[in-house]
This record gives sequence, structure tokens and C-alpha cells, in this order.
Amino acid sequence: MSKTKQSRVLVVIPARGGSKGIPLKNLQPVAGRSLVARAVGAALAAPSVTDVVVSTDHPGIRAEALRCGAQVVKRPAELSGDLATSESAVLHVLDDHRAQTGEDPEVVVLLQCTSPFIDPADLDAAVAEVLAGGADVCFSAAESHAFLWTVGADGGVDAVGHDAAHRPRRQDRAPQYRETGAFYALRTDGFRRHGHRFFGRLRLHVVPPEHSTEIDTPEDLDLVAALAERREQGAGAPAGIDVDALVTDFDGVHTDDAVLLAEDGTEHVRVNRGDGMGVARLSRAGVPLLILSTEKNPVVAARGRKLGVEVLQGIDDKASRLAEWIAARGLDPERVAFLGNDVNDVGAMAAVGWPLAVADARPEARAAARLVLSAKGGHGAVREACERILAAQPQPRVLATAGEHHQGKGRSA
Repeated sequence: MSKTKQSRVLVVIPARGGSKGIPLKNLQPVAGRSLVARAVGAALAAPSVTDVVVSTDHPGIRAEALRCGAQVVKRPAELSGDLATSESAVLHVLDDHRAQTGEDPEVVVLLQCTSPFIDPADLDAAVAEVLAGGADVCFSAAESHAFLWTVGADGGVDAVGHDAAHRPRRQDRAPQYRETGAFYALRTDGFRRHGHRFFGRLRLHVVPPEHSTEIDTPEDLDLVAALAERREQGAGAPAGIDVDALVTDFDGVHTDDAVLLAEDGTEHVRVNRGDGMGVARLSRAGVPLLILSTEKNPVVAARGRKLGVEVLQGIDDKASRLAEWIAARGLDPERVAFLGNDVNDVGAMAAVGWPLAVADARPEARAAARLVLSAKGGHGAVREACERILAAQPQPRVLATAGEHHQGKGRSA
């Protein structure tokens, strides 16, 4: 679709820093990507979308949104409290957009970070329905065959939307639809007149049940994270980790933390050949690597030479030494990953934007991790980390115009 002034589509993603149920919920990772990153990625991938704006009051969310290619509008305090509506955030962004461009978009989309499985094709179809004049509002919904009940003040219950005396089979019931909360495509002039998201001609865009999950509680987040890992592993591609460097511990990460001790005191460890392949591929991609170890042992240096990786060992204060290494290379700590397994890695994990833990890490390290890998130390954890980083690396452009088109969404007027 031609992106003229008459058919501009602005996606607004409200992302407050405050959250009672899950602290900084919008920055929580799902299979290696924050909820903000997932929302921005879905919006940018929809062909009809011309502008993506995150409305936030939090500097960390702002940085994440900009990193992912969105624009950011600072959300004022009076629109950031628990009682503030999503509509108020959308109207505030529209006012800012009009001040910057002198016009309103034809369609504005309210897109929620709490729905982590938005399909860009679904979003694009909802926008197309509004642009074509088939609806003033088109929003995501999922089929529901649930039998709903209400409880009265006296404790009595009443059926909602069905006859309690008649229990038809699922296939014999006309489906009802549950609002998923994922996205709402709105004709902008109507939204400004009414001030809320439901007005004029309403249409549903029905999404698959597996795309309709919404995160409200820590339990929801745990379930969604597990589902995302299974889905992405089943698809054969690991969730990407978008970083510029990888630093790892050695014992319990490159090894299974076991040591074979010879009579003369010489130590022998077991390493994984697959890890070596992962390191080689990451090195060829130009991503710096470092092994940072508390222990000082010839075997660590030997493994580093074999892999062609820089080694720093005998380091008691890993966090400080890691910060020096990052600064010396002009790297952004938020775009560095550290892979650890034990309590002495927690400080270094806190010093980077992507703390990772092997699957069999100590509870302290697991708690400090942004992502716990599926592989154990010495059993492919380093390979998994490398593959995830490679998965997030920019792919070569086939058509220059396609790359320019994508960039335009993040930079737009």
C-alpha cells in the first residue's frame, strides 16, 4: 500500500514504568526479548504501519524502545498513574504527532505490550479494514465457548449468554468472542471526537487462541515464557539476543564443573566441541568474546588459545574487570551478554544488559539472569548463547528499497 499523507498509520504502544503486579512488566523478557521489543517488532513488521511510537515515563523503557527502532514520546506524570487510561496516552501521542507534522494519521492503533504473540499479519488486516472504510474500529478477539456466570450480592449465580437448562455441545453453539486487548485500529477523527476506543462501526479481527494470551500476573509471565521457549525451539530457531559482545565464565559454563585430578595434581576438564563451533561462528560474525574466570588454571588459557578467545583469569572482582574491558572497547554495557553459573558471577551479571545463566546454574545466578538457557554448562550452553546472538544479527539486505522502507518506520516525520 502506498504510504501517502492520506493513509498514514500510527501505532501507539503505551508502556508505563509502574506496575503493581509485575515490577517493570514491560521490560520483562519472553524467550529472550522484552515485551516492549516484541510489541515494537510486531508493529514495524506490519506493511501498512508508517509510524511506531512508545509512550513511556521510564528511561529504561525509552532506551529499549529506541534500540528496537521505535520513536518515543515522554509520558507526563499526570498520564502515568494507575488510574490513567490507555486512551489518554494515545491522545497525548496524537497531539505530539500533530505538533510535529501538522496533521493527524488516518488510522491510529493502540497496541499493548502485554500481548506478546501479536502476528503482524493480523495487525495489518485490522488496519486494512479501517483504511478501506469497512469499520471505524477493528480490534483483536478470540473465539470463546466458555459458559460464563455472575455471582449476585446474595451469593446466587446467574448464567451469562446461555440457558443454564440447555447444555449444547461445543460444535452446536454459536461462538462468542473474547476481546484479547492486543490491538485496536481506530479511525483517528472518530477517536478524537469520542475520546474512547469503541465508537461507530465495530468489527472484530479474530486471532488464533495461541496469539490471544495476555500478561497480568507473574504466573501469566511464567506460562508465556515457557510457551514461547517451546514454540521457538519447535520452530528450530532460538530466540535472538541482540548484543554486541559475549563474556563467559569458564568453570560450569564451558565445562560441566567437574574436574579429573591426576596423581601429580594436574587437572583435566571436559569441554564441548559444539561450543567451539558456536564460538567460531560468532567470531566470524565480528562479535567480541571474552572468558572471565576467577580460577587461574593453565587449562583455561589453553582452551582460550584453542578457541581464539581472549582470557582474563584469576579475577576476584569480575564486575569491575568486566566494566574495564567493556569501556576499553567502547561498548555499551546494556548491549553486552554475560553467561554465568554461580554466585561469584552475580556481580558481573548485574553489570550488563543481558545476564544469562546456564540451565543448571545455582539459584542465585538463575535469579539474576534475564534469560536462563536450555542447555547445561559443558553441554552446549556456550553454543546456545552464540546461536541466539547470531539469530539477532542483521541479515544481508536483498533489496535496498526494502531496507529503506523498514527504517522509515522508526525515523518518520
